[in-house]
Amino acid sequence: MPTKSLESQARHTFSTHSDIPQATRVASCQLLNTTLAATLDLWTQVKQAHWNVKGPNFYQLHLLFDDVAELVYPYIDMVAERITALAGVANGTARQAASNSILPEYPAVPIGEKEHLRTLAERLAAYVKHIREGIEKTDEVDDQATNDLYIEIARGIDAKLWFIEAHLQENH
Repeated sequence: MPTKSLESQARHTFSTHSDIPQATRVASCQLLNTTLAATLDLWTQVKQAHWNVKGPNFYQLHLLFDDVAELVYPYIDMVAERITALAGVANGTARQAASNSILPEYPAVPIGEKEHLRTLAERLAAYVKHIREGIEKTDEVDDQATNDLYIEIARGIDAKLWFIEAHLQENH
């Protein structure tokens, strides 16, 4: 059975006493559902690296990747709950995430430590780019609470991107 697009699903809202205009809530829910898909996908890709990294730096990278995953995981719930607080429907199944994520698929394993690091750096950079676009869009529609959520996520992801990229720097 075909599923509705995120855009058409985002138009469905529940009744609410919120004073946030429906057009704002719909726009934010559509954006947040894209973010939800990407956040779920990002978390699973980081766990894929965590589970499958091998090499001389295994232990350090295994712990680093788990640390990144532990940062990302609560964002899934935060984004989904913001959607429902706006009287929208959170589309958060694994299938929905897989079909609606902005992130490319993780490379087939086995891959080396550097490739895991490069892949995660690329995924974190693409994700935080989407988050920054969310900051701009929610500011445009005057949804400051969602804007604040995006700012919080950007701050956390920026830090983890720095940690991952530090492993890719050559000594100067």
